[in-house]
Amino acid sequence: MAFSSLTRIAFTALALSSTVLANTACTPVGAVLGIGAGTGLAAYQERGVDGVARDFGLSSRVIDQYARFDHTLLAHVGVEVYESRALLTGQVKTENERADAVRLAWKVDGIVDVINEIHVTSDGGVIDTARDGWISAQLEAKLTFDEKILAINYAIETVGATVYLIGIAQSATELERVKNHARSIEYVRHIVSHVRVKTSPHTLAPPQGS
Repeated sequence: MAFSSLTRIAFTALALSSTVLANTACTPVGAVLGIGAGTGLAAYQERGVDGVARDFGLSSRVIDQYARFDHTLLAHVGVEVYESRALLTGQVKTENERADAVRLAWKVDGIVDVINEIHVTSDGGVIDTARDGWISAQLEAKLTFDEKILAINYAIETVGATVYLIGIAQSATELERVKNHARSIEYVRHIVSHVRVKTSPHTLAPPQGS
């Protein structure tokens, strides 16, 4: 699985646990989450706690499908689920592997769309994987410390120096700001956005490369 998928799943589980604790103790969510509380609270206002839990559950079920069918898929395919849309990224060696990854994601009840960004290639390796993880970490840091961006509303995957984005943007201006941060990072080759702009709640903008 891609580096950012693992870290984001862990963060989501922690955030959900913190939210439950906050409600039980009658403590504001922001007080429990600490640093970045403002963006964390805003994220829950976008999808809601139920939405975050739903997406986490769907992502876990897709991963379970991979583990049961062929555990090697977990090493090559990253899964991000946002608003019940599954973004699949990664590099596999055959068309059959890519087809299996997409088919298994569609098998999960509740998935409304599968976005296939898996590439068939023999390129890659430890160095590329490490660099992709570094790019994702750099971008996440830049978004987190930019007060004009609700950073937690974005999920990031980086594969082969291409940055893939999914989530909810408050505006087209905010989304462009996110892309500019990505462009400023060394080694980034392309940016592909599957982000929904909040001002168009019923319309998904077509994927955009950069």
